Formats: sequence, structure tokens, C-alpha cells
Amino acid sequence: MIHDRRTFLTTAIGAAAAARIAAQAPASPPVSPVPSTRDFSRLEAVQYPDPDIIALSPAFRRYIVGNTTIKRLHIGTLWAEGPAWNGNGQYLVWSDIPNNVQMRWINEDSRVTTFRNPSGYSNGNTFDYEGRQLSCEHGGRRVARYERDGTVTTIADKFQGKKLNSPNDIVVSPDGGIWFTDPFYGIRGNYEGFKGEQESKEAVYRVDGKSGQIAKVTDEVGQPNGLCFSPDYKKLYVADTGMPRDIKVWDVDGQTLRNGKRLVQLDIPGTSTPSAADGIRSDADGNIWAGARPGGQVIAPTGERIGMIRLPETCANVCFGGPRRNRLFMTASQSLYAVYVETTGAHIA
Repeated sequence: MIHDRRTFLTTAIGAAAAARIAAQAPASPPVSPVPSTRDFSRLEAVQYPDPDIIALSPAFRRYIVGNTTIKRLHIGTLWAEGPAWNGNGQYLVWSDIPNNVQMRWINEDSRVTTFRNPSGYSNGNTFDYEGRQLSCEHGGRRVARYERDGTVTTIADKFQGKKLNSPNDIVVSPDGGIWFTDPFYGIRGNYEGFKGEQESKEAVYRVDGKSGQIAKVTDEVGQPNGLCFSPDYKKLYVADTGMPRDIKVWDVDGQTLRNGKRLVQLDIPGTSTPSAADGIRSDADGNIWAGARPGGQVIAPTGERIGMIRLPETCANVCFGGPRRNRLFMTASQSLYAVYVETTGAHIA
């Protein structure tokens, strides 16, 4: 009995001492959304690890490459969007919507060229399983496929006889299905397309790759923007930049969706200021990498926000690329950025 009492007192005293030490220890500094001061236009050294790659959870540390930094690969666009990696050609294509062009960054020598001019005020881009490029064009209010012989095929421009609004982002599935979002952003004015009348409710669509038949899979979104599949194609994620500005997820049931729910609603880390995901892509572990202020945010499949990449510009969209698919490309306002990560992209583009 005496031994038990001494053990209890020792434990209690130890716990009290630990509590005092914890109370006296300096608190962890709050997370800041402000990027470090650096000049991306110059070849100046940045100390490893990159100070703007932030682990918001220990779960993110495994994805940080400790001896690499964020690089600016190009500057000069008006509003950069829609990056997609072409594995055959070893290049990245992305859109500069207001300038009505698509740009290309070539992996071999880091050259940047104008890839397509005009581009139909294209926004999101991807490649199908035959290597053909698919683009969401604001100008023609359509999804277009660029064939190998130089012709252009309209994949979708109407639903039930009504014009689409302005297709925004696009992904493909192994069964040949083409899934895309259709908010109204491209018809609001003449900066990123042509001002026009809205004929269709904002929605997410699927086009059958064989029959060409278009189906509305959901309109339970305010402004559907970026979208991506889980690595096994069993879930579809959609970034909603309308209200309530969240990322939603559905179970994919063949050619339809079910069990829709919210995955996460973002703010700017370290503040209470609302943020929202624009473009999103999944990595091989099922994490969602999003273009969201203050640059990029990373969300686990559970909905927990685990990481942040701070950029000096607003990042619209992201994709994985490079020969090993382990480089994250970020289209951010006037620039194209990239950083190596310890994961790979889940899908082909």
C-alpha cells in the first residue's frame, strides 16, 4: 500500500512538473500564408529545405523533398490555367486564356514556345489514352479534341439542344469516358472568351468515348471548376468555386455518381480568410493537390488538410509531370512554377 502511494505521488509530481515545463516552453509559431522573400527571376540560392513548402500535418512530411526548391519556369502570361503533361512528347501544355493561346514547356531544354494560337480561349486541358489532346474552349463553348491529322473534333457543345456555358476542366477515365465541368465564367465578359447568354445550368457532364452521347452527371454544384478521379477511379472530386466554395466527392457508379458529400472547405492557413480550390489533381496515395491561396494546398483522402505551398501569385491549377511524374507544375497568374515532390501523379495527365 505504501509502495502504491509513493508511486502515485511520484507520478503526480512528475506530471505537474511536465505541465509546468510545457507551459513555460515557447509556443509553436503560427502558420503564415506569406511567402518568403525571394526573387524568382534571378538564379539566386535558396537554403534547403524550401521555406515555402509547409507541412500542416506530420503526414505531409513524407512528400517533401528536402533538397529541392520551387522554380519559376516562365513568366509573361495574363492568366495561366489548365496544365497537362504529355508523356510521349515530354512537354507540358497550358493555357493563357486572355491571350487566346496555349503554351508549351519542353522538358529537354526548358524552352517555352507558343503551342496553339488561337486556342479558342481554352481553359482546362488533358490527354486521352490515345495521346490526343482535349481542351475546354471558352470561345466556342465546347470541349474539343485535336486529332493527329490537324483537324479538330467537337466532343460537346450542347446538351438537350442548349448551348453549354464555358467548359472549364476535363479528365478521362479508362473506359473512354470524358468528364468535364461547365461553369459560367467564360461567358461573363469578353476577357476570357465572349460575353453570352446562359442557356444551361452549371453542371458536370460525361461524354461516352464510343457513342459520343453526353449525359449530365450532377448539377448539385454552384460553379463546378476543377475535377479529378481518385487513383482507382472509384471517386470523383469536384472543386466548387461558387457557394459554398468547397471540394465535393462522389462515388463513381459506372457512368453515374452517387453519395455526394463535402470533402473539405478551405481557408487560407493561419487566417480565417476563406479560400477555394480551382484546379485539383490526385497523387498515387489519393491526396488531392489543389490550386488554392496562398498557392497550393494538399488534402488527404479523409479531408484533412496536410500541406501548403506558398507562391507569390494566385495559383489556378496544378498537374503532375516530368519523366517520373514526380514534379508538380503550378500555373499561377502570370507564371509557371514547378517543384519536385516525393509522390507521383495518379493519372495520365
